[in-house]
Amino acid sequence: MKEEKEVEESRQEDQLEIDLAETIRPLQRGMIVKGTVVQVDDEGAMVDVGGKAEGLLPPEEISLKGRVEPKEVLSVGDEVRVFVLKADAEESSIIVSKKRADFELAWQRLENAHRKGEILNAMVVDRVKGGVLVDLGVQGFVPFSHLDLSTQRRKNPEYLIGQSIPLKILELDRSKGKVVLSHKIAVEEENRRRKEEIFSRLGEGKVVEGVVKRLKDFGAFVDLGGIEGLLHISDIAWSYIKHPREVLRIGQRIEVMVLKVDKENERISLGLKQLLPDPWREAEKNYREGDVVKGKVIRLAPTGAFVRLEEGIDAFIPLSHISNKKVKRPQEVLRKGENVEAKVIDFNPSARRMHLSIRELKREREREKERKRTQEYLKQQKRTGPTIRDLAGDVLEKLKEKGEEGGEKRGEA
Repeated sequence: MKEEKEVEESRQEDQLEIDLAETIRPLQRGMIVKGTVVQVDDEGAMVDVGGKAEGLLPPEEISLKGRVEPKEVLSVGDEVRVFVLKADAEESSIIVSKKRADFELAWQRLENAHRKGEILNAMVVDRVKGGVLVDLGVQGFVPFSHLDLSTQRRKNPEYLIGQSIPLKILELDRSKGKVVLSHKIAVEEENRRRKEEIFSRLGEGKVVEGVVKRLKDFGAFVDLGGIEGLLHISDIAWSYIKHPREVLRIGQRIEVMVLKVDKENERISLGLKQLLPDPWREAEKNYREGDVVKGKVIRLAPTGAFVRLEEGIDAFIPLSHISNKKVKRPQEVLRKGENVEAKVIDFNPSARRMHLSIRELKREREREKERKRTQEYLKQQKRTGPTIRDLAGDVLEKLKEKGEEGGEKRGEA
């Protein structure tokens, strides 16, 4: 496909040449022919234009920019196209002009590009009143109003000098030597084509490479090569993050998955965590209800606290399960970054949900301590044997009660 395109471009270029006649003889004034430089000196260059014919290329006919030193521009063996200024077969006198050929071919290319609506590329060479000049083989003019300076930090056209920019022809008048072009329209067309190309190769589920361009509270914008996609904060990591800067940095090159494409509104939704292992898939093997787990408090909310058990696994402690005592806010008991132990009281890996309880763990441990104290007491009793109170405790208690009742009756009497 590429070879066919190159062949077609070459054919079109040959058609642009005015009477290109490498093999047609005799040479006539006005022909543009292809030749090879066979000699270069201060007086100019000799160009082999076919057969035994050699044409003289004077220094002032080499460049459109004016008289130049031939050796600084040409070398023996260079292939050039030249315009025949004089062809006297009898006197074997042939004079040719490279700058005239360049001029004619440049205008032919411009007329062809204007007719087809093609985009050209040319270098900005100078700033003038009202715009800038570009080198197209002939001089072209771009008005300030048609310069695209959106990528410039300072809206100064001089920043474009020395740069090659895309251009679309607005007005072309060979008789007046007038070429007016638009940089802005060319950029808009290139952007539109680039977007169409990008959208044509994007599909949901595809993995593409991009560069992080901007970070916002709600996510990151990723440049996919001319169009930006949104990487929402909820699709950056499996774990909770407060801001995208915790994971990403501007200029970072990353791979992302295309989640959704809205071509009509030019919106692309991206995902990063979808390319990373999902920790909840393994969570069922590592956790179950009743387990005691350790984690770090990463966020406090009015309804409770979020605890990170491992990367990608965040659990929630409801407010009522933070303490044995009633608390109105988690901050009364916990602080961010604090390490805590808690009991798993609800676990649903398919719903990516785990609830913990510090209160239940504390109560359980208190019950365990009481149980151990009771066991220790009983063991102690077995080692020391029963006391009189242990053996006759009930009898002594009854006697005491009767004594108290007797005393009350005597008092009444």
